[in-house]
Amino acid sequence: MSEAKEQATLKDFPSIFRLDGKVAVVTGGSRGLGLHAASGLLQSGAAKVFITSRKAKACEEACAALNALPNRAPGAIAIPIAADSSKVSEIERLVAEVKKHTDHVDILLANAGATWGEGFDTHPDHAIAKILDLNVRAVFNTIQKFAPLLQAKATLEDPSRVIVTGSVAGIAIGSVNNPNATYGYSASKAAVLHLTRNLAVELGPRGILVNAIAPGFFPSKMASGLIGLNGGEQKLADTNPNKRLGRPEDIAGVVVFLCSRAANHVNGDTVVIDGGKMLGSGKL
Repeated sequence: MSEAKEQATLKDFPSIFRLDGKVAVVTGGSRGLGLHAASGLLQSGAAKVFITSRKAKACEEACAALNALPNRAPGAIAIPIAADSSKVSEIERLVAEVKKHTDHVDILLANAGATWGEGFDTHPDHAIAKILDLNVRAVFNTIQKFAPLLQAKATLEDPSRVIVTGSVAGIAIGSVNNPNATYGYSASKAAVLHLTRNLAVELGPRGILVNAIAPGFFPSKMASGLIGLNGGEQKLADTNPNKRLGRPEDIAGVVVFLCSRAANHVNGDTVVIDGGKMLGSGKL
């Protein structure tokens, strides 16, 4: 291609990272990484962001905070719908409630999850079952039940998005050899990262892109115990190549990217958000 022709094909990208008018559902969105991601979606132009978690009050409080953000698009709103993602009947009810507000969904962030810490010799079966159930089975069921809404207005040129929250614990070796080891959590996150790759192939032809994020340590309620066991925030920050832990905008920015036109050709991938920690040490 000649230089003149190549220059003539250049395009203007005024909205390459914008999500104007998009409809999103964020499971586990009342706190932590889900809430930060939801704030990014709203501030990038999303028109409706449904926040769901088990506790109705937590959903309402999260939506009140989101709806107070000054950078929302005019008329943009966060809507609370409490639901227990571990139960198929509750996921189906969630879908039915979302349908009362919209005839389609553009973005699904499958973020609901839990962890359990205990030593290998005493790690109970019910803990492994609970973690695998919520962190893997519920993620599959949520994506499956929302697929018709995700497909409703999706096209190959403007695909819908599914973002699965994994973890670096599903890539490197997680917490082991201590009284708060997370065997089930690490295994569950490895499972959903591979589920992401399988669903990317399954749903891509339907106009639904499926990607995952793998956060490292972010100060949050779920991570606080493990952070403490590893010496606290500052000690962990000092072991990172960029000398800090994750911040809200780190999650929000990656999620917005994966949901935007900028990522229209990204499918089945996992974006690690750990500041290079695994590269520097080979472990968490």
